[in-house]
Amino acid sequence: MEFIRPEIRQFIWRYSDALVGVVVSIFGVGWALSSVGFMVTLGYAVSIAGALLIFAGIQRGRFKADPNGAGVVSIDEGQVTYFGPFDGGSVHVDDLMQVDIDHSEQGEGAWLLLADGAEPLRIPMNAIGADALFDVFNSLDGMRTSQLLSEVERGAGGHVIVWRQKAMALD
Repeated sequence: MEFIRPEIRQFIWRYSDALVGVVVSIFGVGWALSSVGFMVTLGYAVSIAGALLIFAGIQRGRFKADPNGAGVVSIDEGQVTYFGPFDGGSVHVDDLMQVDIDHSEQGEGAWLLLADGAEPLRIPMNAIGADALFDVFNSLDGMRTSQLLSEVERGAGGHVIVWRQKAMALD
């Protein structure tokens, strides 16, 4: 017997980081209001940290997809590896030349990671562990998080380039 509706459970899973930030902020404000001296400042600092967690959690929640897709994504020391049922591969983050979103097929869509001298690595957006790609993409020089998140949410059909290495963009 389930006590929480599936939609609510999915919302809680998707925005769990932001919800932790809400709890931390409430704790910090409560701490600040019930303390004296330096502890008031510390309580407000905790509440500001909670607000930053809320902001980051909302961004991560917008990026996350329901992890029911095929395959598993692993990220280890800058190496992105995808283990799929029919294909897979790996690419090092430093070798990335371009990151695309491909919504041309049915389903959630896929990330296409293009590296110099390697086959494109196609990772379903709803693969297990694909939400860890958010940190990888944010580490890329020149990545615009707002553009990335809007393209993920839009989910329009077709192929969209969300990041291209600067040297390649000049060609």
